Amino acid sequence: MKNILMALLLSCAGLPLLAQGAPPQGGANQPYTMEYYYKVQWGHQQEFLNLFLKNHYPLLKKGVEGGRMLAVKIETPANHMTEDARWDYRVTIRFKNSTVATTSDPQEEELIKQLWPDQETYKREEQRRFEILLAHWDLPITDLTPAGK
Repeated sequence: MKNILMALLLSCAGLPLLAQGAPPQGGANQPYTMEYYYKVQWGHQQEFLNLFLKNHYPLLKKGVEGGRMLAVKIETPANHMTEDARWDYRVTIRFKNSTVATTSDPQEEELIKQLWPDQETYKREEQRRFEILLAHWDLPITDLTPAGK
């Protein structure tokens, strides 16, 4: 009996933990928002931004033009943070829907070849962009703002 009570107590105690995840975003064919955070080695923030704007942002703009993405926004914080919480750039992408956001673009390789005919330079610069990157994380965002408020 004691073991049954203990198992019941432990199973009930875990239920609140299961409910603490982020709520799902809208329906299957609703816009889906992701934030991408980049933390760069000290002293290399401008180099990273220059490489990002040269070698990745044009690809994101093509995604908007093609309809996979609805909007792309690049931001940097106005003030400093503690080192453990620091991020240098946030790229927010509003995708057409969750399927598009979570699957690769079948046209991406072709677009890359069109946008950057000099593939050696492109690959070298992309490698450098990731060499100076300390951390990168992706965060799906759910808007909880009540309608009409």
